[in-house]
Amino acid sequence: MNNKDFITKLSAALDLPMTDTQHVADTIINAMGRQFEDGETVQIPAFGVFEVKKHKERVMVNPTTGKRMLIPPKLVLGFKPSSAVRGHFKKGGED
Repeated sequence: MNNKDFITKLSAALDLPMTDTQHVADTIINAMGRQFEDGETVQIPAFGVFEVKKHKERVMVNPTTGKRMLIPPKLVLGFKPSSAVRGHFKKGGED
C-alpha cells in the first residue's frame, strides 16, 4: 500500500476530504519524527511501540582484505507490536 492508497482508505473510513486526511496524516508523522529525533519512544495503544535504539560502535574485519574498520555508532528505529497485533498475525490475519 502506498501513501495515496492509505490516504484514500483513511479518508473513506473517516468521511473526510482527502486533503484534510493528508494533512492529519502528515501532522501525525511529523510529530512522531520529532519524537524520534529526540530519542523518545512513541507508544500507540493496541498497535505497538516505536523506539530509537543506539547501536554501539564496533570493529569489523573486511573478509576480502583482512583490513580492520571502525563502524561508527548509529541510531536505529525499532518497532514492537502489541499483543493484539501479534495475536492477529498468529491467527493468519483473519478477524
